[in-house]
Parts: sequence; structure tokens; C-alpha cells
Amino acid sequence: MAEPKPDPAARQAAPPPYDPPVHMKPPATSEAPPAAAPATKISLRAPPPFEHPTLLGLRDLEVIPSLHPEDLPKTLSPFEYVLETATRKAMAVYGREIDNESRGEPALVLAADTVVVSAGGSVLEKPRSEREHVAMLKTLREGGTHQVYTAVAAMVPLETARQPGYVLETTVEETVVRFDRDVTDAELLAYVRTREGADKAGGYAIQGIGAFLVERIDGSHDNVVGLPVRATLRLVEKALAGRTEGGSSEEGESGEEGGEEGEDEGETGKGEEDLLKL
Repeated sequence: MAEPKPDPAARQAAPPPYDPPVHMKPPATSEAPPAAAPATKISLRAPPPFEHPTLLGLRDLEVIPSLHPEDLPKTLSPFEYVLETATRKAMAVYGREIDNESRGEPALVLAADTVVVSAGGSVLEKPRSEREHVAMLKTLREGGTHQVYTAVAAMVPLETARQPGYVLETTVEETVVRFDRDVTDAELLAYVRTREGADKAGGYAIQGIGAFLVERIDGSHDNVVGLPVRATLRLVEKALAGRTEGGSSEEGESGEEGGEEGEDEGETGKGEEDLLKL
């Protein structure tokens, strides 16, 4: 006799409330803080979305939530909204850490922010309740296609006294996603109750169970996950190269090179409190 298929809703016995997940909080530690890193060493300080295999090859990865409120007016364009939010996150951590006497100044700070934009132009961030979560997924299903924007900001302290004292480089990546319209309301509810997408912009995780919601994408897969890895690594190289040349570039770059489906596959978390400090 065929075995019954597992019910996605049964994966977690008691769904927690819609509060920030535990993995978003910096881990407690009793260890003494590390000594200041020499100029040739990169000390990475970042939240969970940046715990990507590529980035974990860097030394001294550290999670530092920005604590900056995401309260910009939704009247901004999605491009402006996500770029400004990522930039403010980076500057908030940079401002706290640049004079850190125990650990030394960071070699690099990275921050990112991801939003999902419905076919009607509404910016969708993280759902605040189960009811809102279900409604959000229905909106994406019935709207056909939607856009996922991720902005990444990189800040590096200059090696000279030239103002403003840092290099700031940014980029924005866009991916178009189409949901499967044959997904039923019951399946949406079952997915919501797995809690997988509760802390994700748009309410789903394409790298997990939420993949069944997606019919196709046009652009970077990693961007939908929450961090366009190749674009981020190019940004890091550009920022680090600029620290000896001086100057600050505060203009966002559109991620036009991420147009190939399935590019930059990764396992980061979409739409989290994305902040890296190198």
C-alpha cells in the first residue's frame, strides 16, 4: 500500500508567533572580543542572510543587526526604497563600529535589503500575521508576475584622511518571478503554517518548500533568495579597490547583468536584516 504523502503543515507542531526569528538575534558569547584586525585581513561582520558558502570563506564573519527602522515612505519607487534602506543599514553599523576600540575599525561593511513588489505596484515586506501572510501569497498568485529587488551597500574606510572618510558603493538587482496560478488556497495555507516564509519579504522562500509556488523566474535566483552573490562580490571588489584611491560613490547601480535564469544560486535568507561588516 502506498505511503501517505507528508502534510507540509505538520512539519512544525506549534508555529511560533509572528516575531523576529531566533536566528535574527546575535548569538550570545562569553569569549573575549577578537583583537583588531591588521589592514591586510578582512574581518566580516554580518547577519544571517550573508551566511552564504561563498562569503563564509572570508575570515571573522560577524553578525551585527543594524537596528535601523525600515520606515521609509512607500511613496518612493521600489528601486529608491530598497536602495535607501540598504544604505541606511550600512551607515548605521559603520557609524557604531568605526571607533570600536576593542575590535578595531571594520575592513568592510555590507548591508542589503530585499523587497517584493506586486503586479499592482505594492511593496511587500515581511508578513505580520498569518492572515496577512495568506493574503500576500494570494496577491502574488493572482497577479501573475512580480518583481524582487535587492539592494546591497558596501562601505570601506579610506586609508587616507580624505573626506568623507569612507568609500560607499551600491547596487540594485531585479528579478521577475511568476507564481503558479494552479496553487490552491489550501496549499497556500499549508505553506504559511510551515512558517518558512514568515520572516521573508513577500512571504516565501524560493530556496525551500516555497519553490513549489514558483512557475519560473527571469533574472538571478540568488536575488530572490535575498543576496545576489555575484553582484555582491563585484561590489566588494570595487569598494576595496577604492579605499586607496579615495572618494565615495553614493549612486545605486541597476543590476542589469542578472538577466539569466537560475544565476547565482545560493542559500541565503531573503529579506532579512541584511548586514555584513568586513
